[in-house]
Amino acid sequence: MKLQDLHVLMAVVQAGSMGKAALMLNTTQPNISRSIAELELAFGVRLLDRHRRGVEPTECGRALLDCGAAVFDELRRGVKSIEFLADPTAGEVRIGSTAFLAASFVSALVDRLSRRHPRIRFQLVTGYMETLHRDLSERKVDLLIMRSGGPIADERLHFEFLFEDCYVVAAGTKNPWARRRNIQLSDLAEERWVLPPRESVIGSIITQAFRASGFNYPRATVVTDSPHMRVSLLETGRFITVFPASALKFLARGSALKVLSVELPAARRPNGIVTVRDRAISPVVQLVIDSARELAEPTAKRK
Repeated sequence: MKLQDLHVLMAVVQAGSMGKAALMLNTTQPNISRSIAELELAFGVRLLDRHRRGVEPTECGRALLDCGAAVFDELRRGVKSIEFLADPTAGEVRIGSTAFLAASFVSALVDRLSRRHPRIRFQLVTGYMETLHRDLSERKVDLLIMRSGGPIADERLHFEFLFEDCYVVAAGTKNPWARRRNIQLSDLAEERWVLPPRESVIGSIITQAFRASGFNYPRATVVTDSPHMRVSLLETGRFITVFPASALKFLARGSALKVLSVELPAARRPNGIVTVRDRAISPVVQLVIDSARELAEPTAKRK
């Protein structure tokens, strides 16, 4: 099997037809057909199904495509590793994270690393847990920094604990509630809340807290996943929200925010690094992991 033939197969599936793949690769359709035929001959199976709309991979074709993605990713990693060995302060790392950790802990981590090693390049991907796990398995990112929702279903993935987070009610320092003590959650039921979607982790915590106080879920004035928008609205002094406590250290540095004296259920969530077991870690990715441990250490000790 030739790597060039494998590359051609991946291009054909991506383009949806041999003609379009030939244009993508700046070659002729007979050359494309020859590469596919040689692959099918080498493996003794059909790799593509032809139909009016183009082509699509057979089950065997999908298996080979998965293998091809891994092969080319390892080649790319090898090139990056060689570049890093030539210059230990350079390289590229792809980090996947949730929106909140990306805006807080991961941003602080990137800031620290970019100051120490200005030639490192960062690519940050944000999303929800299932999507991020899939991106890691498909080698679209090198590691994840995220909250753990419990045991990971995919046994190929490994979670390393960094620090534990609890949740607090926060407001801007201009908000009248910021000067109050011994606040009951029921006192805030009719306030202007800016919250993530109700089905989120924070939404479940708020639901539990208000039900324990005999109230329904508060009517959110603003519903948004954006951490920065929530901080901006809190700084006006008109809104309140629920944040992970770590956000007050990482996300809200220099912002006029204050934790209100409201008790929430003792909902704690571990945050950490997710990697793929038995997958080689490049030197630059290892540098990121070591720096994440260092940055998280003070927070972990306080918890």
